[in-house]
Amino acid sequence: MVTYTDRLDGITPDDLHGFFEGWPNPPSPATHLRMLQGSSDIILAKDQNQVVGFITAITDGTLCANIPLLEVLPSHRSQGVGKELVRLMLLKLEDYYMIDLTCDSALRQFYLSLGMTALTAMVKRNPEKQSGRPE
Repeated sequence: MVTYTDRLDGITPDDLHGFFEGWPNPPSPATHLRMLQGSSDIILAKDQNQVVGFITAITDGTLCANIPLLEVLPSHRSQGVGKELVRLMLLKLEDYYMIDLTCDSALRQFYLSLGMTALTAMVKRNPEKQSGRPE
C-alpha cells in the first residue's frame, strides 16, 4: 500500500535509487536528497519503506509557487501515484496566487486532467548541469 508524507525523516540517498529515468546525466541519490532538503515543500510516495515517487515545490512564501519535479518509479506508474502526489501538493499550495509548472507536451493532458491550465512557458536549460550543482 502506498502512503504519502511531507517529511524526510529517515530518508537517505540509499532510498532514492531509480529516479530520473532517461536523463543522460541524472542527479546522484545524494544530490537528489539535497534537492529534496532544499525544496520549500515536498511530498514522498512510499510503498512500505521504499520511496516510489516524489513531488517538489519552490515558493516565495507569499504569492508564487513552482512545481519543478514530479517523478514516479516505473514499477508504480499508472496506479494513481502521480495524480495523488499532484493533488496533495496543490492542496499544500492552495493559498498561493500562482502555481506554475513546466512539462513536456506529452504530459499536458495529465496536468489538464488535474485542473491545471495550459499556458506558454519559456525556459533555459544547461544540459551540462543536469546532474546537479556541486556541494
